[in-house]
Amino acid sequence: MIIDWDHFTLWQSLAGGMLIGLAATMLILLNGQVAGISGIVDKVFDVRQGTWRLAFVIGLLLSPYLYRLFFTLSAAQFELNWSIYLIAGFVVGLGTRLGSGCTSGHGVCGLSRLSKRSLVATLVFMGTGFATVFVARHLIGG
Repeated sequence: MIIDWDHFTLWQSLAGGMLIGLAATMLILLNGQVAGISGIVDKVFDVRQGTWRLAFVIGLLLSPYLYRLFFTLSAAQFELNWSIYLIAGFVVGLGTRLGSGCTSGHGVCGLSRLSKRSLVATLVFMGTGFATVFVARHLIGG
């Protein structure tokens, strides 16, 4: 593996991780809710749940624009047909339903709460990712 030092963003990545941790901590301490994106998005328009979910999602959507005020964003590169991304998004959504949460909910919030279910889920997420990269790079040759 070769690290692209010209595009390595140590400080921005560290700050982003710290902000994610801070946001997850504030949400659970101030609102008693876990910052799992799939659970938040699932009930975003349920007014009985309060408007915090909508504010959270709006914040997620606006954050790249706020970031762009201070830093340069690299251009997104899409190498596949949009239909592949739509199918992949559907499969990820299905996986979050079957796994009772997404990587952010289990990996960031669940592990910090020492949840055994989240530990198993995160190990499955990571193991599947490692296996996929291995197959794509070494067996298929992508």
